[in-house]
Amino acid sequence: MKYRLIHSFLIILFTLLGYQALACTSYLVSKGASKDGSVMITYAADSHIRYGELYWRPAMRWPAGSMITLYDRGTNKPLGQIPQVSYTYQVIGFMNEYQVAIGESTFDGRAELWDSTGMVDYGSLMFLAMQRSKSAREAIQVIASLVEQYGYASTGESFSIADANEVWIMELIGKGVDMKKDKKTKANYNANKGAVWVAIRIPDGYVSAHANHSRITKIPAANGSNVITSKEIFKLNNPEVETIYSVDIISFARSRGYFNGKDEDFSFSQAYAPMNFTAARFAELRVWSMFNMVNGQMAEFWNAANGKDSALRLPLYVKADRKLSPHDLISFKRDYLQNTELDMSKDAGAGPFGLPYRWRPLTWTYEGQEYLNERTTVTQQTGFSFVAQLRSWLPSHIGGIYWFGVDDVGSSVHVPFYAGITHVHNGFAEGNGDMLTYSDDAAFWIFNRVAHFKYLFYNRVQPEIEMLQGELEKKFAAYIPVIDAAALTLYKQDSILGREFLTDFSDNMASITLSHWTELSNFLLVKFLDGNVKQEKNGELLRNPYGYPMSPKFPGYPDSWKKQVVDDNGENLKIKGGH
Repeated sequence: MKYRLIHSFLIILFTLLGYQALACTSYLVSKGASKDGSVMITYAADSHIRYGELYWRPAMRWPAGSMITLYDRGTNKPLGQIPQVSYTYQVIGFMNEYQVAIGESTFDGRAELWDSTGMVDYGSLMFLAMQRSKSAREAIQVIASLVEQYGYASTGESFSIADANEVWIMELIGKGVDMKKDKKTKANYNANKGAVWVAIRIPDGYVSAHANHSRITKIPAANGSNVITSKEIFKLNNPEVETIYSVDIISFARSRGYFNGKDEDFSFSQAYAPMNFTAARFAELRVWSMFNMVNGQMAEFWNAANGKDSALRLPLYVKADRKLSPHDLISFKRDYLQNTELDMSKDAGAGPFGLPYRWRPLTWTYEGQEYLNERTTVTQQTGFSFVAQLRSWLPSHIGGIYWFGVDDVGSSVHVPFYAGITHVHNGFAEGNGDMLTYSDDAAFWIFNRVAHFKYLFYNRVQPEIEMLQGELEKKFAAYIPVIDAAALTLYKQDSILGREFLTDFSDNMASITLSHWTELSNFLLVKFLDGNVKQEKNGELLRNPYGYPMSPKFPGYPDSWKKQVVDDNGENLKIKGGH
């Protein structure tokens, strides 16, 4: 009875938290949709407590009997221990040395399906799958096996899972808790341990996205060579297989009363994470915005994205009208609904400087009516983000590039880190500061310093940021073909020397970026001190002929701001009777 009361309390807590915890936007790009034939996925770790640092784990051989402790990704609470495999692969961020990359976004789904007895949460699934998989299909099998063996310890989850040849979206949710006693051991156990899940390969030439709500609706019947259930998971390595799902995905929904129609009408999302206004507006809107930038047919889905029509659903994937580059995906991450009626820089909430950000909470009440702040793709609370670029025509240590940036993507720079590097630059490395510990040379704090300045004077500071941002990212993109060729030549002679070369390159690009951004921080402080704008020419702040600073400009406020002030307090501020 006590156990059930605790579980009921947790369900209520999850419900109350709702969409306040919305985090993460992910894009998936197939080979045929990219400019160079690479597979790409993106991820933004949006969290108010997530520190921006680049994880790096070397390949390791483990003694027999080794165990690994699993921790909850959101709290760092230990969840238990499981056996370690004999050998784990090198991992940088969320990409391994075989160009297997994983991104994610959480969704609440049905709160009663959270398994408080589970040992493996979504973060552990990601890290374990990368350390144990040489392909996206292997990663799916690892994830399915782990949740079946040890139980799933998170709410609903969407995964982007890619390798150098293909990209998949996988969604899963737990089965809740049904405690029973083993007749032999007399020990209590959860009869519902595991998860219901589905994984679908994104067709070549198409792109997909997910952003904190379940995206998979109807799933095809397992009656052909391209669709299988988990009973035949051993067949997943067959390249003809394009869909796989847990064998009880429909029967479990029926048993819980989530679905009672024909099998062919079953929708994973409708059964396990029904659509509503906030799910559309806070999650699907971000997906629609990315789709709208690559496909000209998305206007018909506008009401599905803005919450006006919850019965209308966006497609799981769309055909890209043009070929995409890593830079395109980075720019999509900077979206704040510009060029739509919900443009965050246009309403009164943007203030006098056109700020396309809103501080939390997401919803607020005025005179009994509840309102929302838009949850856009670009957001202030991003800890880090990446684009994993996976290229099949190169050795994996060279083929995988992890474009990594920290803090708000709108004012970050994505630095290229190759899959084969042997260490991470100290500015981006784990342990250099944390969310409560400032460090002068940590990338996270260097970028945050600039970001906080732009939040004060967005339309003045953002152009300065974009100028340097574009210069660096354009330079990196131009360097890559040359570095690829040189690394390949070295790699053929001596793979260790080739990896050292890639490490030196990534280190140098990181150093250059942090140096430039520190200089930018200093420049912005001087130029925009006290709300003034110092005169400048070609990046040089101007002095008069006698060595004194030229008088600064006082740009003032836009008419939209003046009107609000006059409407609010104009009589008290009006100048009467002349100066």
